[in-house]
Amino acid sequence: MFRIAIIGRPNVGKSSLFNRLLGRRTAIVHDQPGVTRDRLAAICDKGAYPFEIIDTGGIGDAPDPDFAEATHTAAQTAIASAHLLLFVVDGRAGVTPLDRELAQQLRRSHLPLILVVNKIDEKMHEPLVNDFYELGFEQILSFSAAHGVGLHHLMTVIAQHLGETQEKKSQVQEAFPKLAIVGRPNVGKSSLLNKILGEERSIVSPISGTTRDALDVLCELKGVPYLLVDTAGLRHRSRPDTSVEIFSAMRTQEALRRADVGVLVLDATVDVTAQDKRIAGMLQESFKPCLIVLNKWDLVHKADGGRASQGDYAEMIRRELFFLDYAPVICLSAKTGQEIGRLLSSLEEVRKAAEVRIPTGELNRFFKAVWEHQPPPSRGGRRFKLLYATQISPEVRPPFHSPEFLLFVNDEKLMSDSYHKYLLHAIRSQWPFAGLPIRLRLKGRLSREEQDRKAEGGEHHSRVNKEPHVLKKNEKGNRLGG
Repeated sequence: MFRIAIIGRPNVGKSSLFNRLLGRRTAIVHDQPGVTRDRLAAICDKGAYPFEIIDTGGIGDAPDPDFAEATHTAAQTAIASAHLLLFVVDGRAGVTPLDRELAQQLRRSHLPLILVVNKIDEKMHEPLVNDFYELGFEQILSFSAAHGVGLHHLMTVIAQHLGETQEKKSQVQEAFPKLAIVGRPNVGKSSLLNKILGEERSIVSPISGTTRDALDVLCELKGVPYLLVDTAGLRHRSRPDTSVEIFSAMRTQEALRRADVGVLVLDATVDVTAQDKRIAGMLQESFKPCLIVLNKWDLVHKADGGRASQGDYAEMIRRELFFLDYAPVICLSAKTGQEIGRLLSSLEEVRKAAEVRIPTGELNRFFKAVWEHQPPPSRGGRRFKLLYATQISPEVRPPFHSPEFLLFVNDEKLMSDSYHKYLLHAIRSQWPFAGLPIRLRLKGRLSREEQDRKAEGGEHHSRVNKEPHVLKKNEKGNRLGG
C-alpha cells in the first residue's frame, strides 16, 4: 500500500495534520513539544485510493532528551519506508535553521516531497508562505490543520502522486481483527509488539509511560491479517503525571473499546497488582475475548535457582484474576522471543473457537442432561425451568465473536447467580471456548396478566388502525356527496 510519512521539527502541527487527514482524533495533540514519540500509522480512505499515513515525532531540538535518539530513529525508519513525504513547517514561525537542516536531509532521501506550510489559518497569513520557497521545493501548499483549510487541495495533490496503479477503496475495506495490547506501564507491551512484528516499531525504554499514543500497525500473523494496537500503560487514576498521560489513558480505553480481542500483559517477576486487576476488569466489563501474557519469563527462577513451572504460575494468575479464568495464560519473554510462537498459536485457537456453532438439537439435549444432573433450586415454591435453547448467530459475524445463547425459560427472575455460574461451567466443560466470554440471555414466558394486557393492547391497536381507514371512506363519501 502507498505510504506517506509526515515529517517536521517539534510542535509544527504534524499530529494535527495526521488527525485532519484521518477525520478523527487518533494522535494526541498538545501544546507541549515532543508529545509524539513513536510512529503512528493509520489508513486514510477519504479519496478514491486509500493510503497509509504515518505520523512521527519531531526531529531536532530534543524537547524530550530521554527519547530524542529513539524518536529520531523512529522518524528515520518512517522516511525509509515511505513513498511520499509531507514536510510540515510552522508558517507563523517562519523558516528556522532546523527547517533548513531538515530540508537538506529530506532532499538526500530522493523521495517525492510536499512542503506543507501549516498554521495559515486566515488569508492575511498567506504571504507568510513565500518565505519557504527558499527551501527549494517545487510543491508548497498552505494549510491550516486546526481549521481544515487547504485539505481538499492537499488530497488532490496526494491523489496525483498515488496514480491509477493503487487499489480501489472497495478492495481494501475488509475489516481486520483489531488486537489491543494492554497493561500497566513498563510490563513490556512495546517490546512484545516489536517482537511480534520483527522490527523496532514501538519505542522501548525502562522509563514507564514511554508509549503515549495507541499505535495501530497492520500485520499478518500466521496468514491472518490483524491490526495490532499497542497502548499507553494505564497508571492508577490518582497518579497521572501530566495532562498528556491523561489523554494517553483515554486513548487506551478507546482502543480497548474498539478492539476485537485484548492481550493483557503482566510482569512475571512481580505479584499481580491492583492496577493489573483493574485493567483485567476493564476487559471483562467490555466483554472482550482475551489472552493473558506473563512477560519477562526469562527472569523467573525458583528459590533454588531451578526453572519455574509455567503451569504453577498460570494457576496462580487464574486464582488472582478468577473473573478471566477462560483466558489462556502464556508465559513468554518479549526480550528474547522465548515462547512467542505459543502466543500466536493461542490467538489462532481463540479465533477458531469463535467460529464454533452448536446445532440447536445438540444444545437442547445438552441442557436437558445438565438440568437432570443438577436441577436448579426452587424460589418461593417455584422452580427455574428451561423451555428451549439456541445459539445466537448474527448475520454479519464479527471477528472473535463471543458465543451467546438465548434461553427461553418460565421466569428469568428465578435464575440464581450460583446456577448461572454452574451453567457457564457446564458449557465450558463441553465446549471450552478458549479465551471467549460466554453470554446467556434469558427470555421469560409472559404471565397470564401480561398476556391479557398484551391482548388488550393488540385489540386497541387494531381499533386505532381501523379508525383512520373508516375516516378516509367517510371523507371520500362526503366529497362525492357534496
